[in-house]
Amino acid sequence: MNYIEEPARKTPVMAETDVLVVGSGPGGLSAALASAREGVDTMLVERHGCFGGVITQTIVGTLAWYRTSPETVDAGGIGAEFEQRAKERGASLSVKRYEILDTEVFKVIADQMVQEAGITPLLHCAFADVIMEGDVIKGVITESKSGRQAILAKRVIDATGDADIAFRAGVPYHQDAKEKLSAVTVNFGCSGVDLGKFFNYVFKERPKSLWDSGARSGEKEKQEVSTHLVEPFEKAKAAGEIPEHVQMGGQWNNFTDKGEVTSMNAIRVMGIDPTDVWDLTKGEIEGRQHVMWALNALKKYTPGFEEARLRTIAASLGTRESRKIAGHYQLTEQDVLSQARFEDSIGICAEFLDGSGYIVIPSTGRYFQVPYGIILPQKVGNLLVAGRCVAGDKVSHAATRQMMCCSLTGQGAGVAAAVSVKDKVSCAEVDLSRVQQALEKQDVRIK
Repeated sequence: MNYIEEPARKTPVMAETDVLVVGSGPGGLSAALASAREGVDTMLVERHGCFGGVITQTIVGTLAWYRTSPETVDAGGIGAEFEQRAKERGASLSVKRYEILDTEVFKVIADQMVQEAGITPLLHCAFADVIMEGDVIKGVITESKSGRQAILAKRVIDATGDADIAFRAGVPYHQDAKEKLSAVTVNFGCSGVDLGKFFNYVFKERPKSLWDSGARSGEKEKQEVSTHLVEPFEKAKAAGEIPEHVQMGGQWNNFTDKGEVTSMNAIRVMGIDPTDVWDLTKGEIEGRQHVMWALNALKKYTPGFEEARLRTIAASLGTRESRKIAGHYQLTEQDVLSQARFEDSIGICAEFLDGSGYIVIPSTGRYFQVPYGIILPQKVGNLLVAGRCVAGDKVSHAATRQMMCCSLTGQGAGVAAAVSVKDKVSCAEVDLSRVQQALEKQDVRIK
């Protein structure tokens, strides 16, 4: 590999804050809101032009589609507030016991929540590097239209999804080879769908349960209706209209009463490393081609889609798995499936697994506690992480990567960062009882 030598330069400090959150998906947005509501200066930095991450960029509006039963137990907190705010604005569709968010209107809802909390927002600004003093993070370097600038902070929360900040700061981590990583997705939406005809086909002519997926599950999943759609794509493959090696099939969960299926989660591009810019480019381009194949298959082989048109393609690749930090605790498959309890709980997560060969729906009220240790990185001080890069094994990741759990780890990180600032202690030394009390005041169920 060739290298160039960059000249040394002085980097201007654009801002100083108590708590800096980088990344504004469900984890980062929740972290910033939680921190600001604890009364400390908080800044939220996002590389795209809107907040919301997988909700707004990847058009996934179903934070809690697993909430199919009155027995389901959730943590509450800011994740539930996202649903409630959308519902109050008329920007969601109520299905069973969850809300399908209007992902376009949620861009505005996120703006309003940020402004109401007094957060300093910064869009179109990318993370570039860390500022370290020994093993303590003191801030980050950014790149934007305004040039290369620094942001100094007493505490930093990595909500990048890929643990970009933790990685640059030297936190130990694990990442599978890309051949073993979960697929990436390019979601898309359609208009012009005859929903009555489509629903009749899905729910009456070819009814399926989650148990039919072949993933590891229980007897209760036999009673859970699945929206997983694969038949039209298999027919197109048999007809030579989609290459045999292409993986296609998945859930559709977002729809409106105007003949729109706004999020079709059916594209599966394998062998992509979300931390490699060349792979990301490949995934985006291949994924969009797969969208066109999928649309043609839907129009030809799916009742109700005969007159369908492409409505939108997600603005960003949907990624499920990349780096996972080494934390002070590593969550395990056994923890998730045995309703683990922890003294340092920052909230509870419904026993919902979707990935790594599992599909488990928490319709019987089962849940596990989420320990503070999985958001606290090893070796680097005053850094917390939130979202899908928290510490754990591959199966537990199928739970912690879910949006509601990302929101929970974000809220826990935001409150812990704020409490540690106010108490003038490090993130590792923060009084967990104070953090738990503050989280409960923010409507999070701890136990």
